[in-house]
Amino acid sequence: MTEEEAQERINELVDQLNYYSYQYYQEDTSVISDSEFDHLLDTLEKLEKDYPELKREDSPTQRVGGAVTKKFDTVPHQYPMLSLANTYSEEELSEFDKRVAKGLGRESYEYFCELKFDGVAISLVYEDGILKKGITRGDGVVGDDVTANVKTIRQIPLAVNGHTDSFEVRGEVLLTKEAFRQLNEAREEAGEEQYANTRNTASGTLKMQDSSVVARRHLSCNVYSLLGDDLPPTHSGSIELLEKMGFHVSPTYRRCKNLKEVINYIHEWQEKRHDLDVETDGIVIKVNNHQQQKSLGFTAKNPRWAIAYKYQAETACTRLIDISYQIGRTGAITPVAELEPVPLSGTTVKRASLHNSNEIKRLDLHYNDFVYVEKGGEIIPKITGVDASQRSEGSEEVNFPAKCPECESLLVREEGEAVFYCPNVKGCPPQIKGRIEHFIHRKAMNIDSIGEKTIAVLFEKGWLKSPADLYDLTYDQILQLDGFKNLSAKNIINGIASSKLIDFESVLFALGIRHVGKTVAENLARHFKNIDALATASYDQLIELPEIGQKIADSVNNYFKDPWNQNEIERLKQAGLQFEVKGKNMVNNGILEGQTFIISGIFPGHSREELKDMILQNGGKIMSSISSKLDYLVAGENMGPAKRKKAKSLNIPIIALEDLIQMLNG
Repeated sequence: MTEEEAQERINELVDQLNYYSYQYYQEDTSVISDSEFDHLLDTLEKLEKDYPELKREDSPTQRVGGAVTKKFDTVPHQYPMLSLANTYSEEELSEFDKRVAKGLGRESYEYFCELKFDGVAISLVYEDGILKKGITRGDGVVGDDVTANVKTIRQIPLAVNGHTDSFEVRGEVLLTKEAFRQLNEAREEAGEEQYANTRNTASGTLKMQDSSVVARRHLSCNVYSLLGDDLPPTHSGSIELLEKMGFHVSPTYRRCKNLKEVINYIHEWQEKRHDLDVETDGIVIKVNNHQQQKSLGFTAKNPRWAIAYKYQAETACTRLIDISYQIGRTGAITPVAELEPVPLSGTTVKRASLHNSNEIKRLDLHYNDFVYVEKGGEIIPKITGVDASQRSEGSEEVNFPAKCPECESLLVREEGEAVFYCPNVKGCPPQIKGRIEHFIHRKAMNIDSIGEKTIAVLFEKGWLKSPADLYDLTYDQILQLDGFKNLSAKNIINGIASSKLIDFESVLFALGIRHVGKTVAENLARHFKNIDALATASYDQLIELPEIGQKIADSVNNYFKDPWNQNEIERLKQAGLQFEVKGKNMVNNGILEGQTFIISGIFPGHSREELKDMILQNGGKIMSSISSKLDYLVAGENMGPAKRKKAKSLNIPIIALEDLIQMLNG
């Protein structure tokens, strides 16, 4: 495989996996199975290992997955909420055990096994024994503050008597099968559509604005981890402490002396887990000793001392009703099977992934076929086969459309690709709306006051056909929309105005140039300094930069040659967006040499990683925890009071971002 082919495949996988993650975590829509997702992720990880220079910053291998909802204040996690590596086989478990043994040398070790509950991860922050915050996982770095809703969950203590320390508890918010049944009965009586599964219902409930409604849903919570200072030496000791503190821990856990006992535990719960009143999708296996966990450490996104074993998928047979086609912002066409509803692994499946036209041909799919649906990991369904014996005589074969289902443009497919594209970039409605959704994204222009539904309404009104149109919207226009009042209209206009302060790197990423991810956009911006220099850069100038291959260079050149794009950039310039690098790429003069810092909180217009880089580039060091060795605590918005309190107790200076910038400027 050439470097260009590898870059193309990596881009395809990253876009595909990010789309699936967005649909699942943001839209509660299941598109592909867990096992298929894991297979694609494994493929991407192997490619990135072979071609590390081609790794994109927005790659799902660098993130825990998933994105932060816009309905609640976002709060940074003191300890990142990492995901676990998954396996579906005992052979891979054996390989995991060998890695643990090798990493620990001659030390003896044991495992702690617990059921993996199918709910929503939550972080519970306690200060002086009082529950202060309930935070969702979000993207693993920052999550949503859902404290008011968390406080309605009766299994979560509001205060822990006799404990004055600050600590954090991790758990899983769940909806029991009985509570789910009662909720659907009430909806059926009211003539409302029933919910599909417990996991998505629990997730949606936790994000509700009205905590009184949340209270009536009777959510529950199983906790599984304790974080903080002065912990017991083992995870099992932490679990025992949590039980003593009054937290609800599922009594299904077990300490296992070796891998054989782990596998026995897995076999024991394979069927027995279905008798529980909560849904499960596997087993979590952890090295029990905390010091050994620390010795084994982490990969970029997973702990080396833990793994999740997932039970094999269940399969059902149902009738294919129709095929729908989804169009992404890049014009990629994705087929989705519309199915006769069928129960599968505790959920009702109505849709399943078909991936691309090649998959439709491979299955020899006909309308009204009876198809086999599988839920790998019991989450996201896909079609795995067809029962040809039940096919009706003369049934119509499914053929991938030749034209775009939205704008009727003839579809194209590049050589070597499985995906068809709509080439009508400027006129296809889903592509236009998709580009605007990308433009306002948190990692781009961060306009969190406007969402997908509002974009669709504004598009239908004819007021929003490109990102530049956002800056022509008026308060009076927004006020005309159904459901919008004074405050919501002001929020949208203010959110759009605030985006004019977003840095050039993010603006360049927001433009949505094909193959230009977040990291590439930052590299281009910092090298060329302004949009005009980048727009006039030659192919040879671009190809000289690290991580810029032929495909990216061609894409950038073609983008800036397009008159429509030129006009769009000119309109964005007139609107006042940032199109040059300001106050960054400072020369490393060692001005912070020997000084130590902690970055805490949220800094509008700056990521914490960016600030850390600025410190490191100028000779400073970043510490992971507050101690007497710390020189400065850089405090942003929503910084935890515990850190502030500890810094003050040690007489450590607490400085603002402006103070840090002054230090960097000497």
